[in-house]
Amino acid sequence: MILQDKLGEEADTFYKALISAHEGLTEAQSHTLNARLVLMMANQIGDLGMLTDIFETALQDLPD
Repeated sequence: MILQDKLGEEADTFYKALISAHEGLTEAQSHTLNARLVLMMANQIGDLGMLTDIFETALQDLPD
């Protein structure tokens, strides 16, 4: 699993595009978009072991 920044200078551009995709959506539509994005990215990765590792890492140290 890659944890270092791979977007570099494009990270801000990616974040702006993500936020822009959510503009004008209801909360339910925004959640649906996020779910679709996760499933599409998971399909792109295509490795169940890696995906479960990502889940475990993402769940660490969540705020209350």
